[in-house]
Amino acid sequence: MPELEKPDSPLATTNTKWRFPSVHPEGRKFLLIAAVATLVVYGGISHFLGWLLVGLTIWIAAFFRDPIRTTPQGANLVVAPADGLITTIAKVPPPRELAGTGGLQDGEMTRISIFMSVFDVHINRSPVTGRVRKLVYVPGKFLNADLDKASEDNERQHFLIEAEGGTLIGVTQIAGLVARRILTFLREGDVVEAGQRIGLIRFGSRVDVYLPEGTGARVLLGQRAIAGETVLAELGVDEPITGRSQ
Repeated sequence: MPELEKPDSPLATTNTKWRFPSVHPEGRKFLLIAAVATLVVYGGISHFLGWLLVGLTIWIAAFFRDPIRTTPQGANLVVAPADGLITTIAKVPPPRELAGTGGLQDGEMTRISIFMSVFDVHINRSPVTGRVRKLVYVPGKFLNADLDKASEDNERQHFLIEAEGGTLIGVTQIAGLVARRILTFLREGDVVEAGQRIGLIRFGSRVDVYLPEGTGARVLLGQRAIAGETVLAELGVDEPITGRSQ
């Protein structure tokens, strides 16, 4: 397992400044195509259509943005793998592709689902530090990713990650209505750190996290998650929390 670096003092001060996030390499070709089309249309066809394409070009740059994230360090922390809205926290059986000998436990596990709209960052990150024990790609449909049955019917990519201490965590990228490609940046056997980029989905989708027995959610329905930063759970802690929308 990779060794965790000791975090800096939480009271330390830095000169950190906001900056425009970079565009992920996977999106640069789309951005180039949109920019060229904008110049051609604006320069020789229609200013009105050209301005519409300007808006499309900006949206593509925003969709593929890849901001820097600061991940909390802690061997027992499970951080969000995706930006978006927490739409489901439920006890469900593990995905059959990740269950069985050497896989996720039998019986029900806590599943946290994060729905990404087309306006969210779509770079996905590892929820824990550990080793990728299994990758399973499943072709499927392109139903609304916010539907519960999307976990069984839609195109999806499963990750089985063994965290420090041998605890197994399941992560599933799920395609949505307009998502037409799931990209994975890892291979079986790779060592990952919490918050490390593990994949990308285009264009609008969902990511599920499966927590082991004895671990409960430390987030609430309707809460916004930030990939690599929001703490979803603490392994071995199952204390319910409450909150309110306001």
